[in-house]
Amino acid sequence: QVHLVESGGGLVQAGGSLRLSCRTSGINFKIHRMAWYRQTPGKERDLVAAISADGSTNYADSVKGRFTISRNNARATVSLQMDSLKLEDTADYYCQTTWRSMDFWGRGTQVTVSS
Repeated sequence: QVHLVESGGGLVQAGGSLRLSCRTSGINFKIHRMAWYRQTPGKERDLVAAISADGSTNYADSVKGRFTISRNNARATVSLQMDSLKLEDTADYYCQTTWRSMDFWGRGTQVTVSS
């Protein structure tokens, strides 16, 4: 079974930092593209950042220069370092991967940025 478990969310003031982590099991992690999405109530889940098996990354324009995605193949984890947080970064953040043409998601971790 594929499991994705996020951690690291919380409440932070604008301008602060948080580091999210996603621990995986049930997949050959090192060959998988991993991604972070976020969602606010009433809106669609949007891609925040992704990292391929070869380490190449891509980011949503809104987070470029502030967020950094990384992976640790030995620990089968993917992380999202979030700096210079803004009020509009408040959302539920989800870890995602695809395996055998199916999308798998964690349960999410909540990030709240306060003024």
